[in-house]
Amino acid sequence: MFVIFGATGHVGHASAAALRRAGHEVRAVVRDATQADTLAAIGCEIALADLNDADSVARAIDGAHAVQWLCPVPREHADPAAAMRQIIDTGVAAFRAAAPPRLLALSDYGAEHADGTGITTLFHYLETQLRTVPAPLTLLRAAEHMQNWARVLPVALDRGVLPSLHDPLDKLFPTVAAQDVGELAAQLLVDGGPARATPRVVSIEGKERVSALDVARTLAELSERPVVAHQVPRDEWTAVLRGAGLGERHAQLIVDLYDAHNAGRIDVEANISERRFGATTLKQVLREQLSRVADAQTAAR
Repeated sequence: MFVIFGATGHVGHASAAALRRAGHEVRAVVRDATQADTLAAIGCEIALADLNDADSVARAIDGAHAVQWLCPVPREHADPAAAMRQIIDTGVAAFRAAAPPRLLALSDYGAEHADGTGITTLFHYLETQLRTVPAPLTLLRAAEHMQNWARVLPVALDRGVLPSLHDPLDKLFPTVAAQDVGELAAQLLVDGGPARATPRVVSIEGKERVSALDVARTLAELSERPVVAHQVPRDEWTAVLRGAGLGERHAQLIVDLYDAHNAGRIDVEANISERRFGATTLKQVLREQLSRVADAQTAAR
């Protein structure tokens, strides 16, 4: 039995689907049963779990051959960092009490840094705490997800301007499609790899690095509308993020993240030997996202 936390997200769903296609039993762990229909449709067993309750997490992993753990960022919480650390502590307590035979955690580029990287410091905390679990551990660090651009697509299409916190706009940065992360995670769960005393750290990004200018050009090509990249001035970042609905502390985590990103600190760790590259291109992801935007606009009419 493969247990997948965060199975309703892009990465978790891709992992669950890949495992089911290979004929494996999958238990999809969700927080809301109303979101489980697509997972049940592909043959997943559904488990409800409260991520702040160690007993609930322990029940979800009972009998697992391998566990994939994605710790969510509680975006609606007034203090998302504190809330995420609580979820991490709860999960680690459950894993230490009943260690699964194999454990894989989704992490981020830059997680090797203990501070100064905003929201990514939470993944450093996650990795540090998981190292105390007596189980073979794989840390899968992913670059920025291409799907994140979906948040600003409606604005870009409506105004012809793609807002970006990347500085400069022509700077190439690593990015990856969420489905490639999920499929690699499933592969690593199945393969396991050789037993080792230290965690296995694997990185994944797309085959080509891109810039904000590349994203704008691709959007313009696919939408057949003019789209230009716009570098949001540094002193406007907080106001823009707050205007997008982020709380004060969440906005600061993102500001700190992009300061680190623009300083070159959010990248693959220099000494990682296991580097993987996803096959999905930015163009493919943006085409899919534009189709979803069009469908949503049609449904709203």
